[in-house]
Amino acid sequence: MPKKTCELIVDSGNEYVIAVKDNQPKLHQKIQDIAATKQPDSRDISIERTRDRVTQRTVSVFHHNINISPDWKGLKSLIKVERIGTRAGKKYHEIVCYITSLMGTAAEFAVGIRGHWGIENRLHWVKDVLFKEDISRMRTGNASANFSSSRVTRDDVIRAFAINLIRRNGYDSITNYQRFFSHDLDKLLCLVE
Repeated sequence: MPKKTCELIVDSGNEYVIAVKDNQPKLHQKIQDIAATKQPDSRDISIERTRDRVTQRTVSVFHHNINISPDWKGLKSLIKVERIGTRAGKKYHEIVCYITSLMGTAAEFAVGIRGHWGIENRLHWVKDVLFKEDISRMRTGNASANFSSSRVTRDDVIRAFAINLIRRNGYDSITNYQRFFSHDLDKLLCLVE
């Protein structure tokens, strides 16, 4: 994310938490160096066990002496999230770094970051896996226009509408919803009344 975007966010009275990826190699390396040489101001460690996955998350937050360029407007904290665990019996180790205009504890940031991934899992996984969006063959004519929205969001309107309608009617499991409502137009129409 460009520095100008951070400036616009702060100037509009908002805050940001932004993942630093490889497209910002100097900033990414600087955060890694700070995390390796300084003690965090706050640290939160959690272990999660689900089905075939065990994950230990360590969230470290750095507020003081971070010495990052003042061009990153509003920057107050650096966050390093380290995930170590196993998925389907295979070990993995991931490190993700964030910059933020917020001051908070590692536990607070851990909840926010996990909450973001909850959105990813609840919406994008449903669209990709259950609605098979990634393998859609709609590429020409009106079908692709009807199923796509603006280039800014890249979410398709009809699928997003369907997901919101399903959730609004109290269904947490899209799979169970599909099994219950498939091929029954009367039941489907009851959802929109």
